[in-house]
Amino acid sequence: MKLREVLSIIEGKVISEEVDLNREVQMGCGADLMSDVLAFTHEDALLMTGLTNPQVVRTTEMVGIRVIVFVRGKLPPPETIALAREKGISLLASKYTMFETCGRLYKAGLPSCGLFELSLRRWRQAFENK
Repeated sequence: MKLREVLSIIEGKVISEEVDLNREVQMGCGADLMSDVLAFTHEDALLMTGLTNPQVVRTTEMVGIRVIVFVRGKLPPPETIALAREKGISLLASKYTMFETCGRLYKAGLPSCGLFELSLRRWRQAFENK
């Protein structure tokens, strides 16, 4: 799903100065526990979170997430925005709760970052894409 579609579905706003709205995200995850982000997310996912501190950017960089959506109308402080710019991570915002933001995207066809999706992706890579 392209970020342009994501913004439309969640009625979101762009926070970062430079965002490629044609960037594709493969799946989505909602979490406020960064340990869950480390354990259950995947590269090219979209993270929805209510945490706005710089640690969110550092965590997403570690797992290869390039887009963060801040939910519940929260906006990150300047140091988070600056770190995201430095790391090439796009920041978006949604006025909706995490539940509704995730639900809107899931309903529109963005898959979850669950273990099932990871297993299915590995299966397809191993057996179906030959």
